[in-house]
Amino acid sequence: MTPEAGIKVAGRYLLQETIGKGGMGVVWRAWDERLERQVAVKFAHPDDDRSTQQLMKEARNAGRLHHANIVGVFDYDHDADTCWIVMEYVPAQSLAQIVHERGLLPPQEAGAIGSQIAAALAKSHSAGVVHGDVTPENILVTDEGIARLTDFGISRALWSEATRTTTGVVRGKPRYLAPELVRGKRGDEKSDVFSLGATLYAAVEGQSPYGQAEHPMAYVARAIEGHLEPAVRAGLLTGPLATLLKLEPRNRPDATGAYELLTRAAPPPPEITAKLNDGRTLPIGPLLSVTRRLPRVVRRRRRALAITSGALVAAAAIAAAGLHPWTAGEDSRTYTDGAKPSATAGAGRAGTIGDAATAAPCGLLDAASLSRFGETRLDPAYGEFNRCDVVVETRNGDELADLELAFDKAPAQFGGDVPTRRVGNVTVGSYARDGDECERHIATADHEQVVIVAKRRAAGAPEPCELADAGTDVAVGVLDRGAVPRRSSPVAAASLARRDACSLLDASAIEKAAGVETQHPERGFGNWQCGWSSSTGDAGVDVLFNRDNELSDNGKPARVAGRKSYVSPGESGDDSCVVRTPHRTYTTAVGDDIVEFVELTVYAPQSAGRLCDTAKKLSATVVQNLAEQLSESK
Repeated sequence: MTPEAGIKVAGRYLLQETIGKGGMGVVWRAWDERLERQVAVKFAHPDDDRSTQQLMKEARNAGRLHHANIVGVFDYDHDADTCWIVMEYVPAQSLAQIVHERGLLPPQEAGAIGSQIAAALAKSHSAGVVHGDVTPENILVTDEGIARLTDFGISRALWSEATRTTTGVVRGKPRYLAPELVRGKRGDEKSDVFSLGATLYAAVEGQSPYGQAEHPMAYVARAIEGHLEPAVRAGLLTGPLATLLKLEPRNRPDATGAYELLTRAAPPPPEITAKLNDGRTLPIGPLLSVTRRLPRVVRRRRRALAITSGALVAAAAIAAAGLHPWTAGEDSRTYTDGAKPSATAGAGRAGTIGDAATAAPCGLLDAASLSRFGETRLDPAYGEFNRCDVVVETRNGDELADLELAFDKAPAQFGGDVPTRRVGNVTVGSYARDGDECERHIATADHEQVVIVAKRRAAGAPEPCELADAGTDVAVGVLDRGAVPRRSSPVAAASLARRDACSLLDASAIEKAAGVETQHPERGFGNWQCGWSSSTGDAGVDVLFNRDNELSDNGKPARVAGRKSYVSPGESGDDSCVVRTPHRTYTTAVGDDIVEFVELTVYAPQSAGRLCDTAKKLSATVVQNLAEQLSESK
């Protein structure tokens, strides 16, 4: 097929006019007749099947990113000799066009653009997607001043300038490439940060940080040599650019650190922030919930833990004996986390989560209502305290799928390409399926969110988006009638759920142990997670309260404050170390042992040994502070 005006692609996209060209294809403005909206359709002609598969993979990567500062990808398709990507249509100019027409940008304006793009990269990196081609050509700026990052990964497959070096083919524009890329190393998140710095440098200085050159290979040579020109016009961006353009990746901040640096130096004007916060796009604000969310512990499923008729009988017996869920009896190992077997609305304004300490995530789920997908059971003690799961199994007890529901204090983040629907006081966002997972986000009336994730675990599992929709319908039904239900009884006095993660460490302790001057901590839902980061964003500490059956498969054993703990270097990135220290163990109503533990992560551009020593020292401080708090509360 040869694209031309008037042709309809995939039976729905009517091509109207060309709006851009690349080395191997053309971008068209088109009309989506099915959804009645403008879109951009990018055509390309891959040389072989491998290129087609690579394009499809990268389109999938971009398609799962939903952020106000990212141009969304809606669809991908191909025929015998052509493939195309359907993207969000953004009436805007590229940063390259703006500089060409207007001249060099003032540092304040360039910094405000950079702050938004850093937020986009933070979102991308948190989803495991490296852009690989952050350049002025791939940053769009609307007339309102909203900056959008486009061509995620796709640029590497289709649109980049390929420069051959002694190490192979360098994809991307040499003026903006990180030194490690031209030296033959694989690009990562820190490479994107360098390219963002190089792009902003060019916007205010009028040239690459490698200087001026007539041939691309000259930039490559300078990058290999580590030759960088000092900024002379950058003004308030001088310091942030110097940090983003560090030659060694480990010395650069991550995207969150870049965002913080640029926002402090040159925050976007209030009118831009207002547009990003008006409900049509994502807010520019704290990025903890997006970028500091640590990988969850890999847990073995507990077949014994099932809120079935037998479990309800056991729970009733415990209640009759005065040992209510979430409270401790005379034996601290005889209580359980409470979860109602059916979803019933709580008192309070409809559509709100309310007080985090008493909100019951299991109150929004009903295992019985999901029985059409298989044998279902409610798991109220799987992971963090803000979470509840429904497990779908075969008749033999083999796990097929999992439906996870979790509370998040961050406001829901819906991009323009995310279908939404309003139900009472809440808004539901439905994200496209991503492999074996499917997500639904519920924006609550108190500006928080409920995140629902359905996951396929084995062959024969239900379609994840169908499972996610079914679980979401239950939760929305409850929220339409009232607030999130409350936990049936108070939390056990010794539980971590009664503690504030931010109270267990302070800036002086972190600076003394880690040598990091931290900013104000960022709190997670219920104060059950807390993060401290350095001014550059490349170092910091996270404390998370969690639960598991046991910890023996979560690292190497080590003694921390007299307790057998587990140390896992590199778990949250090469420059990180995680220490898990048990707090207490209890037994549920159905005889399942649960360990509450503190998961402490240190990240910094340091050796693994030094990071783990720091993590163990800080974990010991946490244990001591916990003991003091518990002693004082008696």
